[in-house]
Amino acid sequence: MRASERAYQALREEILDGVLAPGTALAEVEQANRLGVSRTPVREALARLEADGLATAASARVLQVSALDAASIAALYEVREALEGQAARLAAMRRDPARFALLRDRIAEAPALLDDGDEGLRTYYEIVDALDDEVEAAVANPMLAAALQSARLHSARVRRLARQHPERLRTAASEHLLIVDAIVAGDAALAAHATHVHLHRSLRHALASIEEGSAPRQPDGHRVA
Repeated sequence: MRASERAYQALREEILDGVLAPGTALAEVEQANRLGVSRTPVREALARLEADGLATAASARVLQVSALDAASIAALYEVREALEGQAARLAAMRRDPARFALLRDRIAEAPALLDDGDEGLRTYYEIVDALDDEVEAAVANPMLAAALQSARLHSARVRRLARQHPERLRTAASEHLLIVDAIVAGDAALAAHATHVHLHRSLRHALASIEEGSAPRQPDGHRVA
């Protein structure tokens, strides 16, 4: 694997996992030293991150990790609703019912995984990703799939906000189940509506989490009401 690809993957994962927080400066020299590569691969990696929308210009010469605030999250969900609602509609029209029926069984078991710590959480998200992959495959539209994958990249950052809220993840699993049931049944309108409901609730939770995280604290560490 080329050094630029290694640097890109490492930085991207750190951004998606929150290791590199929004607003963090991405200086070439610092990142090159930290990753053990020269500046040229880091420069190429940073250019790709900027193209992905994961990094933005802080000044003429310095990039920073893109913002993850209420405005950027709301903008993301506007795009997701347009893309994912249409994808669910098309998937219900073009799907292989047997493939989604198999996936339904996994989604039905997903809430129980949340009692298994980090490993269970990883498996939970693998099931969610499998649903996204299956919808993209059913849609069979490369241009829509590319747009969905771009939105999913940014959604991975928002996903972190729900990790400490298993009750939201359990509710999300039931929402995914309704989407799959609608697709299996070939009900395009219901699939799109169920997707709309899921995204609406997900957005509300993400915005509430952002607000909670930015609330001022008292000296004893409790948030100010």
